[in-house]
Amino acid sequence: MTKLEALVPGKVLDKEQDWWRGAVIYQIYPRSFQDSNGDGIGDLAGIVQRLPYIASLGVDAIWISPFFTSPMKDFGYDVSDYCDVDPMFGTLADFDAVVETAHGLGLKVMIDLVLSHTSDRHPWFAESRASRDNDKADWYVWADPKPDGTPPNNWLSIFGGSAWQWDARREQYYLHNFLASQPDLNFHEPQVQEALLDVARFWLHRGVDGFRLDTINFYVHDAQLRDNPPLPADKRNANIAPSVNPYNHQEHLYSKNQPENLDFLRKLRAVMGPFNAAAVGEVGDAQRGLEIMGEYTAGDDLMQMCYAFEFLAKDQPTPARIASVMERVDEVAADGWACWAFSNHDVMRHATRWGLTPAAQRAFASLVMCLRGSVCLYQGEELGLPEADVAFEDLQDPYGVEFWPEFKGRDGCRTPMVWEESNLHGGFSNAPKTWLPVSHDHVHRAVAVQEEDPGALIHHYRRAIAFRHAHPALVKGDHDGVKAEGDVVYFTRMHAEEEVFCAFNLSDTPSDLALPAGTWTPVGAELGGAHVSADNKLHLGPWQPCFAVRATG
Repeated sequence: MTKLEALVPGKVLDKEQDWWRGAVIYQIYPRSFQDSNGDGIGDLAGIVQRLPYIASLGVDAIWISPFFTSPMKDFGYDVSDYCDVDPMFGTLADFDAVVETAHGLGLKVMIDLVLSHTSDRHPWFAESRASRDNDKADWYVWADPKPDGTPPNNWLSIFGGSAWQWDARREQYYLHNFLASQPDLNFHEPQVQEALLDVARFWLHRGVDGFRLDTINFYVHDAQLRDNPPLPADKRNANIAPSVNPYNHQEHLYSKNQPENLDFLRKLRAVMGPFNAAAVGEVGDAQRGLEIMGEYTAGDDLMQMCYAFEFLAKDQPTPARIASVMERVDEVAADGWACWAFSNHDVMRHATRWGLTPAAQRAFASLVMCLRGSVCLYQGEELGLPEADVAFEDLQDPYGVEFWPEFKGRDGCRTPMVWEESNLHGGFSNAPKTWLPVSHDHVHRAVAVQEEDPGALIHHYRRAIAFRHAHPALVKGDHDGVKAEGDVVYFTRMHAEEEVFCAFNLSDTPSDLALPAGTWTPVGAELGGAHVSADNKLHLGPWQPCFAVRATG
């Protein structure tokens, strides 16, 4: 009996087809969420233990970063068995407990599928590299060297250096867009696509409600292996790779973003359809991220959601920048659906990245809950955790080791979650040492500490999420265009018979704004919303929002 046939009955949750639209999704980085067995590493049983806390925030779903069998060269994003749990994280039975417990608490479960590449320890790759004529010889991207022995083309790895690695067994190069130990699968081979669709089927039958699709625009490469053209310096940005990385010097026309990708996404959507499952794709492109998001979420036969990196960028988004991004989304993705995030496991935490005060953190938390699209929150974001300072000798991330000290890698946003102030490791683990050290700067912001403080950020996140759910216009509605006026960004969301006006002063000085014409009722006092003055003007204090509703029926 195959793993696909050994399905767990009764695990599939009955849910609405568009449950994902406007959902608030809480990202769990399992290594750092909760250690249940004292080895210093978080695990699935630890997630089960903490699911009631996540449910208490009011979110709709969880997204769990990879927990599959892996040599952990890239911490689970290098998969050696797609259909099993790495012993570090537990067992398939532990995963079943996550699903059952989450569903019992009203939470959907999304898991991180890494389909563009595997680990070099995956049995598929072991067979593929063994010869040029075995059954899986074409399952990965192999190419002969140029006559002078150099790689087939100029493609670069996002982790630094050439995207090609020489293999002595086949006397060929193989493609790796990330680490050399992460060979890229060949999506031009139909058997590869079918094998990956079987992976999706396996987890759907186990009860998952959807997927976060890692590097979704990297799946298909140019079959002709054409060189990428150079990218002019004035068009470069550090949205998906640090400026010290030469990856930014190319326009990645051929190493990713291929039109054939859409054919595979349609097949995947068809597999998900009977389960009412949803996917959010990670679009990693510094120049065309929003356009690709529009392409991948158009219509009803591709992906439900994608997120680009516009609000994961280094600089704090100004009202003008937010309006510009949302206007661009309206142009290139009007038929699609975005998923917005300010922080995740790959970028510096936004409290530090943007240098936010507590008042500013509240304002941005309220803002993201009102934008058209779905929302991803990253564990600890609701606590206002700053980026942890991880010493070089404690670094685990190969990306940081490669580009230290100009780029310190991703460990600073991956340190363990803090639950209690009293414990040496913040309640995360009772091990003598944890896989990454718990930040001393985090402990006094622990969950237990904030739960006891009515003014703590965690309660603001709960109120902002509840406010979103209380207004269907904020969940599924359209908007009248996001506009900026000075330090204020504002818009109106509409759905059915409800309109919600939202304005945010994104500065530490007061701002004034005229309320749109009509009869409006102020709401959102629990989020610090401003009242409307007698002159029908909004006088917004520093970092203050205003919310008002009117019925249209």
